[in-house]
Amino acid sequence: MRTMGKLKVLALGFILLMGDILLSANQIFAKNKNTKPNIILILADDLGYGDISFLNPKSKIKTPNIDKLASEGISFTNAHSNAAVCTPSRYGILTGRYAWRTRLKQGVLLPWESPLIDENRETLPAMLKKKGYYTACVGKWHLGWQWNTSDSSVLTIQDDERRKLNYIKMMKISREIGNKIDWDNPVLKGPTDLGFDYYFGDDVPNYPPYTFIENKNVISKPTFKKSFAMFGDPGLMAPDWKLEEVMPVITNKAIEIINDKGSDKEPFFLFLSLTAPHVPVVPLDKYKGKSDAGFYGDFVYQMDDQIGQVLEAVKKSGIEDNTLIIFTSDNGAAHEMKRKMWGAKPEVLKYGHNSSHIFKGIKSDIWEGGQRLPLVMKWSKRIQAGETSNEIICFTDFMSTIADITHSKIPFNAAEDSFSFKKELFNPDKEKVSRQNVVLSGEKYIFAIMEGKWKYIEGNETSEYQPPKGKKKKLVETALYDMDNDLEESKNLINQYPEVVKRLSALLQELKSSERTR
Repeated sequence: MRTMGKLKVLALGFILLMGDILLSANQIFAKNKNTKPNIILILADDLGYGDISFLNPKSKIKTPNIDKLASEGISFTNAHSNAAVCTPSRYGILTGRYAWRTRLKQGVLLPWESPLIDENRETLPAMLKKKGYYTACVGKWHLGWQWNTSDSSVLTIQDDERRKLNYIKMMKISREIGNKIDWDNPVLKGPTDLGFDYYFGDDVPNYPPYTFIENKNVISKPTFKKSFAMFGDPGLMAPDWKLEEVMPVITNKAIEIINDKGSDKEPFFLFLSLTAPHVPVVPLDKYKGKSDAGFYGDFVYQMDDQIGQVLEAVKKSGIEDNTLIIFTSDNGAAHEMKRKMWGAKPEVLKYGHNSSHIFKGIKSDIWEGGQRLPLVMKWSKRIQAGETSNEIICFTDFMSTIADITHSKIPFNAAEDSFSFKKELFNPDKEKVSRQNVVLSGEKYIFAIMEGKWKYIEGNETSEYQPPKGKKKKLVETALYDMDNDLEESKNLINQYPEVVKRLSALLQELKSSERTR
């Protein structure tokens, strides 16, 4: 009996001890659950998958800071932008919605064109503000503003107009608006009207106006005619504006924000939207010769170095353990086009460097070279270092994933095409993402769908891609590729698998006509 009594006491003590352990574990879990990380999303501009040295063994460019970021976090090797050009890609990131559901079904917004994001739409920064985040956007915007004009005119180009107008004609229309801008009045319906507390940047460095904008006002009035432009009239430039200074200036501004907000009790969200390596390619003198791929490679090297400066600021601020860092690019590289790209893009293929790596196509294309992009995410002590995932990810998924991480609520009429990959982020070996397929869009009304190992491209006889020099333009053909065995998209299996083609074609039409996929 005494033995039984002792056993009961021991058992009771064990139960109480386990209860304390479980209570302590639950308290730790609850504490971690309520922790809201700082979030820094770094977006390169026209950077290809093959421009990152850890992803491309044959790269002629070294990217040590991005490589280190990947070694300390997770790299997604099957990540896709929702579009092959920048405006719709950026729209997808900030809204969690396919951009072809808007008026912009091809191309990008023109200079002075009205905003693409509706004021009533829930955005990623607006969602985070509700959770107490300070939100800032630094760098390229390219999602439109409402510019104050002398006659209150607003440039809005609808889809049917884009189909009829060529780019030169559309630029002419936009210049008519640009000549009417009243620089003394604020610019409306930009970042600070769509969820950001603060904006600083040049909007689009290769579009007028060539000046920095802070929140809703230009810092320096553009009063000088710029000497060079992509097409036609270059537009106005501020007297102190220099293209080669844009990247260093926005990098320093990002570091300022990190230093300032890193000591706050409340978290911050920083969208650092870089302008490199988009044309014109303008590396600073100290970076020239740092790569084996000409000025383009040097510009990528400069971008990597400036990302390193941002990461160092995070470390010095003491917030590294509670900061989620995301790095990717808005779309594939453009430099491989053999024609002169506005007189500024070098031909880096002659250096033996391929920005698309093994993938077919470049920026604007429906093939992987235009849409498959580097995606690296790091959160010290939360994301296991050195992980790699091949699960399919789309840029529209950032919003739902960050909502999951920060325990934010997304309204039903928001982020319609966004799926969370939080489980894959923290446990890539055991969990699978909820996304079953992704709809991709090229620059000129070309669509594709990826599901499992299959990629089906809906050809369009009116669309063409820019071929290598000396070759005729080629129509984009309807195609089916086995992405498990043919990442180069070299073998069209359209005739071998008619049932797969039929099913994916029908599914693509269904998703395109739907209002949401989530």
